[in-house]
Amino acid sequence: MDYIKRQAEKILNEMSESFPVVLVTGARQVGKSTLLKNEKKSLPYITFDEIDKMESAINDPKLFLEMNTPPVILDEVQYVPNLFRSIKVQVDRQNKPGLYFLTGSQKFNLMKNVSESLAGRIGILELNGISLREMLNDNFSKPFLPNEDFIKNRITSSKKCTAKDVWRIIQEGSFPAVVSKKNKWSSFYASYIKTYIERDVRNLTQIGDELQFIQFITIAASRTGQLLNYADLAKETGISEPTAKKWLSILITSGLVYLLKPYSTNVEKRVVKTPKLYFLDTGLVCWLTKWTSSEVLEFGAMAGAIFETFVVSEIVKSYTNCGLEPPIYFYRDRDKKEIDIVIENNGTLYPVEIKKSTNPKKSDASSFQCLSTVNNMEVGNGTIICMNDSVGILDKNLLSISYTFI
Repeated sequence: MDYIKRQAEKILNEMSESFPVVLVTGARQVGKSTLLKNEKKSLPYITFDEIDKMESAINDPKLFLEMNTPPVILDEVQYVPNLFRSIKVQVDRQNKPGLYFLTGSQKFNLMKNVSESLAGRIGILELNGISLREMLNDNFSKPFLPNEDFIKNRITSSKKCTAKDVWRIIQEGSFPAVVSKKNKWSSFYASYIKTYIERDVRNLTQIGDELQFIQFITIAASRTGQLLNYADLAKETGISEPTAKKWLSILITSGLVYLLKPYSTNVEKRVVKTPKLYFLDTGLVCWLTKWTSSEVLEFGAMAGAIFETFVVSEIVKSYTNCGLEPPIYFYRDRDKKEIDIVIENNGTLYPVEIKKSTNPKKSDASSFQCLSTVNNMEVGNGTIICMNDSVGILDKNLLSISYTFI
């Protein structure tokens, strides 16, 4: 398979017309460099994965930029943090858009350098793995918001994807090399984890025991879709709770893990304050937790949690591919009433339940009424995302929709 068209292309080009610097960030191997090289074919490409280029930029950043005049693509800029200040000088001197196109895969360090040197001069695009829309060549590009207009559009625009195919997609994952069949599933993820630890993790912290860190990632993957519990992660791995916090922050910084925040207001005191943990790639979860077949996964013990992880990841991608921060939360109170996703948009809350079922019921949305107690907010249509292939009307203002609508 050749280059897979990315929906983020549109926002990338819009940013390049507005900002002198564009940064594409995200996990390793999600296609950041490929996106830039495809969309900006005519530009010189320099990667700091090459030791000589990295050393040149570190030793004399001013001279390096003078020798590599913009517009130019600079790949893996997290390795040369001292370059940002020199980029600022060049940007302020030339004062025009589309000068530098940067990529980086360690978000925390990148954002620190960006905020110190390039605030107001940079457009930031977060890229994740290939979305289901992209796999199906579905050109619909609006972020997921299950109001009436969105649902009407998706009825006519969404592409079909059978349950068998979606479970294969979930089990294989969303990294371009896997989706394109360039690499075999098992060998890709084995190599990914090894490279990830050797390159990214060692740059971020000192890991004394690599096997213990892999065990930590595996235990975290087995908790995808659950409330974050540092004490549990620490106990199961045999590490301290502060170490568990540090190691999870690495997974978040590296773009592998997403923490879904609880929805709360100052008025509502009974809600849980702990976030939920989700991996952004279900293939990595399946490899770590040893689900090697989509047929076995579909009926396995983790099927519900992994399907929920897939849906959350797809919703996140629908926003990040538009250059937007996902306005999504979950709701859970001390009575254990829970809503999987709450989307906040223009003073309205949209409750969403996720069910690995072809026949969801009205009772599956019984917790939606909890949102009526939130002051100064309207409650929009309730939606259950499930395994059916159409739209079902379950009640007034309550629909079931297919995963292909995301």
